[in-house]
Amino acid sequence: MAKPSPFWTHPSVLKLPKAQDPVAYITQSARALVFGAIETGWTGPPFDPFALADHLELPVVPREDILDARTVPLAADRLQIEYNPNRPGARVRFSIAHEIAHTLFPDCRDRIRNRVAREHMHEGDWQLELLCNVAAAEILMPIGSFPDLKSQALSIDVLMELRKQYEVSTEALLLRVVRLTDSACTAFCTSRQEQGEAVGRYRIDYAVGSRSWSYQLPSGTLLPEATVVRECTAIGFTAKGTERWPEVPQAVRAEVVGIPPFPKHRYPRVVGIAYVPDAKSPARPTMTYLRGDATQPRGPDLRIVCHVVNDRAARWGGGFALVMRRRFPDVQQDFVSWAEAHRDQFALGQGRYCPVDETLAVFSMICQQGYGPSRRPRVRYGAMKTCLEQLAEIAVRQRASVHMPRIGCGQAGGSWAVVSELIDETLCARDVPVTVYDLPGAAARSSSTPGLLFES
Repeated sequence: MAKPSPFWTHPSVLKLPKAQDPVAYITQSARALVFGAIETGWTGPPFDPFALADHLELPVVPREDILDARTVPLAADRLQIEYNPNRPGARVRFSIAHEIAHTLFPDCRDRIRNRVAREHMHEGDWQLELLCNVAAAEILMPIGSFPDLKSQALSIDVLMELRKQYEVSTEALLLRVVRLTDSACTAFCTSRQEQGEAVGRYRIDYAVGSRSWSYQLPSGTLLPEATVVRECTAIGFTAKGTERWPEVPQAVRAEVVGIPPFPKHRYPRVVGIAYVPDAKSPARPTMTYLRGDATQPRGPDLRIVCHVVNDRAARWGGGFALVMRRRFPDVQQDFVSWAEAHRDQFALGQGRYCPVDETLAVFSMICQQGYGPSRRPRVRYGAMKTCLEQLAEIAVRQRASVHMPRIGCGQAGGSWAVVSELIDETLCARDVPVTVYDLPGAAARSSSTPGLLFES
């Protein structure tokens, strides 16, 4: 089990699972909320945090006598969010998302979580605020949203303009872009040390690298004394420079901007993006889209056909699964036998690998809940992510390529914008080649569906 970092000291943060980095844990927890909401019809952009709160059965009540928002424990282990309706719309949206993030902590019902003026906050509360900001970013710009950001230039000037366009915080936008880009870079948040031996120095509060970024910048890492980050002495000030950072052997180019400070801090936090100038990002496999038949995958070496099945019927009776049953009857029989012999494993998030011959195999992913007509999507994105991670392990070990139709987006009713990003994060990020097949007679479809989380 990993030891908790000495950087994290807040009691609520220390109650999180100690084996995981708090930033990674809270990001995944926020994403789980988002998956559940999307599966029940939450759409965007813009993504309405009021609707998400309603989905979570969190009452949201306006109160003009509070600064921004707070989370209040009620009777019977329930919670209520209160907010100031007189704040600007973008700030209200962020505040509601931030308060929803407070509910991800196991002790959220112990006391009121009040976003009061910074001079009234307790020492260390900035850590809780930091993690809630990260979770709020995942809520306001969730997976599958704004795919056009993938091609945006990594410039703080461009990103500041996009922030206005999307009406989200700079921090949220940076975290979204770094998860989409193919460039080798890291998004980071820093704050000025205002006491102790390193007073006046800036430290890394967290850093989230892109898939091509090779270096670790642990929370608490001190930046050089003369860092360009020091130039952002007011909210909205930007700065750019090339300098040497700990943990990175080459000089990095940092582009940064000042954002509101942590509680009890005089100086702004500074967020930005860093990369190694002139360094070539390693070539990563991307999804290849072809017209053809996914049951007859193309290419040399081992090919794995991946498809989605439901958690109720082991014998496949509809959609692409029925096509697979007819094309590969031995694979279908293997799945039925496995499901009958291991009923505890016939469940969402489980996958079954079955070789067909030396050059072909099938991976059946249980990530559709039930079957038949439904007003809501039956795909379960969390289960799909788990299955794709299992598939990635197999494909890497076998040095195989993966082939599929637009999984989860037929009878399961899912969004290709979400699914394609899950594939990108799990398979492509591990250098697994992926080919997606559309039938020759199907209507022309783009590789992603910008701005929509449900496809018609």
